Amino acid sequence: MAMQILVFNPGSNSLKAGIVACHAGQRFASGGEKLVEVIAEGIGKDAKLSVYRGKSIAHSEALRAHDFKEAAAGILDWLEKSGSSQKSGWKLDRTDAIGIRVVHGGDLFTCPTELTPEVERAIAVLAKWAPLHNQRSLEILAPIRHRFARLRLFAVFDTAFHSGIPPWAAMYAIPYELSQKHHIRRYGFHGISHRYLMERYAEIAERPPEELRLVTMHLESGCSVTAIAQGKSVENSMGLTPLEGLMMGTRSGDVDPALVPFLAREERLQLDEVMTVLEEKSGLLGVSGRSLDTRVLMRDYDTDERVRLAMEMFCYRVLKAVGAHLCALGGADAVVFGGGIAENTKLVRQRVCEGLRWCGLTMDEGQNHRLIDMEGRLSAPGSLIQAYIVPVEETLQIAHECCAAFGP
Repeated sequence: MAMQILVFNPGSNSLKAGIVACHAGQRFASGGEKLVEVIAEGIGKDAKLSVYRGKSIAHSEALRAHDFKEAAAGILDWLEKSGSSQKSGWKLDRTDAIGIRVVHGGDLFTCPTELTPEVERAIAVLAKWAPLHNQRSLEILAPIRHRFARLRLFAVFDTAFHSGIPPWAAMYAIPYELSQKHHIRRYGFHGISHRYLMERYAEIAERPPEELRLVTMHLESGCSVTAIAQGKSVENSMGLTPLEGLMMGTRSGDVDPALVPFLAREERLQLDEVMTVLEEKSGLLGVSGRSLDTRVLMRDYDTDERVRLAMEMFCYRVLKAVGAHLCALGGADAVVFGGGIAENTKLVRQRVCEGLRWCGLTMDEGQNHRLIDMEGRLSAPGSLIQAYIVPVEETLQIAHECCAAFGP
């Protein structure tokens, strides 16, 4: 018998939602079935609701959504009135439980957790490390509870998968007392995505996750790399907050810490204004001056010097991070590409794979050209390290973890 799980996945400026059927005996998230998936974008501006069928948009319509609370209410209204027309055999009233993605769980939450007033207060406190994301997860609770007063709600945390990162990898080289006092450590992020990539590759390889050493990449507007050994994350490129690590869509990733006071002084900015520069005006967008979307940037790659620089910087930093994570593992069975950039930008995959020839990875160039927004093997036959593209399905993963937490 299947459980029907309603999933909400808040981003910084968008809200995804979906209905997933999780089946009895399902071992991995990929065994679930997406019944419907929608996204509200342009929240606070000209909002719209789009209905997805696979990777394609099947339908779009205007949505009244001045904030995330209103966006969640609008999505629930649409699901109730029109959602079942997308796939027969389900109704919103048959929902068994609800899973909500929460970005930062700190050291308090290492597994899916039922949302209680106490848990909500803790999530609000942890918003100091992920202010946009954690707050969005709390904002959508009121309309969900109004519609489903008796259902159990679970928070599924992006940091949970990384909770076992060892101290020598997690600690910053600052006074130990400060780390302990303020719970300062590298928490890592995108854990929902990285867990999905690990488990899906294990299915493909027909091996238990506990036997594998993998480097997984989540490359979207936010980007991170994870080293996985024996089914557990042992290193992630992000840190205390989602700003550390790779160059991203609008985020700078790693910079010299002295850059913050320098920009504050020289540009006469407040600290929060400097953080806005690093979080919202940097990365691919800031360097290129054009877009954070690599599909847009690749159109001008050959003609625009700043666009080319942005793409080369991005590829180089991903390669460097993958190499570092391979070293942390002492080698790997496979590198796994996931996320929108990884799934549709051939240049990024080419640069990473070519840069890993030294450790035995040989890319199949034909596969690199063919595999756009689809799963498949990227490495050539005989490659000592495998390379795969696995489209990330966070909706399935959240539902799967929520279902497991729900219990029998």
